[in-house]
Amino acid sequence: MSSPAVAFATQNHARFVGELKDLLRIPSISTLPEHKGDCRRAAEFLAAELKRIGMENVRLIDTSGHPLVYGDWLHAAAKPTALVYGHYDVQPADPLDEWISPPFEPTERSGNIYSRGAVDDKGQVWAQVKALESLLAANKGLPINVRVLFEGEEEVGGEGIAAYVASKPDNLKADFALVSDTELFAEGLPTLCVGLRGMIYTELEVRGAKTDLHSGMYGGAAPNPFVALAQIIAKLKDENGRIEIPGFYDDVIAPSPEELAAWKSLPFDEEHYRKTEVGSSKLVGESGFSVLERTWARPTLDVHGIPGGFTGAGAKTVIPARATAKISMRLVPNMTPAKAFALYKSYVEKIAPAGVEVDVRLIHSGDACLIPVNNPYVQAATRALHDVWGKDTVFIRSGGSIPIVGDFDRHLGLPSVMMGFGLPDDNIHAPNEKFKLQNFELGIRSLIRFMEEAGH
Repeated sequence: MSSPAVAFATQNHARFVGELKDLLRIPSISTLPEHKGDCRRAAEFLAAELKRIGMENVRLIDTSGHPLVYGDWLHAAAKPTALVYGHYDVQPADPLDEWISPPFEPTERSGNIYSRGAVDDKGQVWAQVKALESLLAANKGLPINVRVLFEGEEEVGGEGIAAYVASKPDNLKADFALVSDTELFAEGLPTLCVGLRGMIYTELEVRGAKTDLHSGMYGGAAPNPFVALAQIIAKLKDENGRIEIPGFYDDVIAPSPEELAAWKSLPFDEEHYRKTEVGSSKLVGESGFSVLERTWARPTLDVHGIPGGFTGAGAKTVIPARATAKISMRLVPNMTPAKAFALYKSYVEKIAPAGVEVDVRLIHSGDACLIPVNNPYVQAATRALHDVWGKDTVFIRSGGSIPIVGDFDRHLGLPSVMMGFGLPDDNIHAPNEKFKLQNFELGIRSLIRFMEEAGH
């Protein structure tokens, strides 16, 4: 811990937190068109900071959606090059009435900073930027070469960055990617995520009559798209949580015995998870698999919303002409989004009730990935984390998806070091999202030490 850069970070921690609050105040909600300007403002905020701390060739790169932020520093001769990735966009803050403090007025309580985007992913992006600043300020340079690429569409599928990476521009040449968008398995336990589930996000539209109909005059004769939609959804999974789509599990590969043994040794309390994190009376899912297997290594299918019809106060006896459901599937390594979507679409069309038409649309998708742990950059990360946290690193998978990690592998041939500092109870995508300020500080130190280790 004698690193001058770590000392600089410690001395400037209060300033770093204040700057993070300024970034968090920008409501860069990527899915809402009215916040398009805020997304660009967040990108400009990051670009200005990268320039200020001494990164070079800093610019915004326009895409089909929100802009990318690029910068580099490439003066570490004969040293590896990192592609540092994060995202500045955030989820909507709804439901607003469940927030204790306003979502875009960052507030400190009990050692945490509360705000939408606090941990996913602005706080972790800012940790990356502050690690770079600390190294540049203390050493007048970096121990490795660094390219930075921040995006503003991770929460809506990342189409802009995916297209950019697929074009393989020269300014993305690197040896590995550094991704800070994950979490620790438990508080105080240094963690590297080495596996992500992929996903397909779809809309399923069911159409019946040509227009909305009076349920008294036409009920019993006209097809009801909501009923048909419910019947379709009910046939997608059985009562034990197994997905009923024929062939859906054909490509699933089970975790190795060694990986399963490592998961069993993790400090996981299923009852605490049920009560504190999930908050339900019972956990559900495929029988015969542990909770960690079900959330990390098994595919899933979930319904996210069913808009349509009449939902206002009072009563309106209408048979709607159409009903829509938003349905996603999480995929595991060796499954491909294209095949999974084709199987799903074919099955839905087959089981659709008489009298309705169905339209199955793919909104966005991403590949699953599994990172080998024996590459030198993962090994450098484990040394750095041990130095900062004083404990051995655990390797986990995540049930979530970071589509760009698959793109880095497929298009650029880059392994990703997924070094994140959130906690399981940080309320990602939910009201009262938070980031533990100690983890923000230790995260900066960890990133500094990792770059120093990678440059040895």
